Amino acid sequence: MMEPKQPTLDQLQIFLAIVETGSFAAAARRLGRATSVISYAIANLEAQLGLELFDRGAARTPQLTEAGRAVLADARSIALGVGELLAKARGLGAGLEAEVALVVDVMLPASSFVAAVEAFQTEFPTVSLRLYVEGLGAATQLVLDGSADIGITGPVSHHVDELEVRQLGAIRLVPVAAPHHPLAQIEKVTLAAARKHIQLVLADRSELTRGQDFGVIALRSWRLADLGAKHALLLAGIGWGSMPEAMVDDDLAAGRLKRLGLDAWDNVAYPLQAVHRSDRALGPAARWLLERLTGNCRRAEAKWTPVRVTQTPQKPKPPLRARRSGNGG
Repeated sequence: MMEPKQPTLDQLQIFLAIVETGSFAAAARRLGRATSVISYAIANLEAQLGLELFDRGAARTPQLTEAGRAVLADARSIALGVGELLAKARGLGAGLEAEVALVVDVMLPASSFVAAVEAFQTEFPTVSLRLYVEGLGAATQLVLDGSADIGITGPVSHHVDELEVRQLGAIRLVPVAAPHHPLAQIEKVTLAAARKHIQLVLADRSELTRGQDFGVIALRSWRLADLGAKHALLLAGIGWGSMPEAMVDDDLAAGRLKRLGLDAWDNVAYPLQAVHRSDRALGPAARWLLERLTGNCRRAEAKWTPVRVTQTPQKPKPPLRARRSGNGG
């Protein structure tokens, strides 16, 4: 048996054009070549592969043989891969990034960044996206250390000179517990009552806000680095805690969680900001994504909270009653 020889990209593109148009003549018109050139190229391809790709006598139009159907997917994959390589090369030549790394705060409702990411994929199909989801200071830390180009992050306890920051407002946090939790049986929960029960708290995995509490009032608290784990424990009735309102709306409506009537917790909010390093120029794709995320977040802010955060997070004013971030209650 003859050893197959490597086909050319041009041969594969001609093969695919015949399959897609249904005939040698139609493929010739699409590619702007003579039909004889198309026939010659396919004959050479079949000779190189040692396979008959088309049954030319069974019908008026060429039909793929079993071998032709078997190699069709590989031919498409190769042609698409080369097309993507050329598109990426054109983008890089024009100054477009190969990849953009984005970090979003775990408190940010998914709808606010998913829409931006979908639009990014359409606008920059050759640019890869690396997405991180972190909480509290850990999100900002990824931008500071260069792991992420841009971020939608929570508050930090002090000004960071290396960061360019845009305030985006704040997400409303609501205190919740499972319906069978003792606090859920009380119509008006006092601070004294809340302090007696375990509070589930989002912990910081960075040094930026470590050791500083955000809305932590209980004498006993469990620190969790994952908001999903906190949500699961709340549903199980293991403690009480605050959650972004948008993330527990369905649970509250279905009765899986109950909003606590906790005094001193009216309109608690979690500030958000868009950040990138001030000493590193953003590429066109990163700039576009940052602007789209910023716009999405600001448009969605009215759904999160009626309060707009304009002051720095270390000196909150009413009606924000949360303390500085580091561990989120």
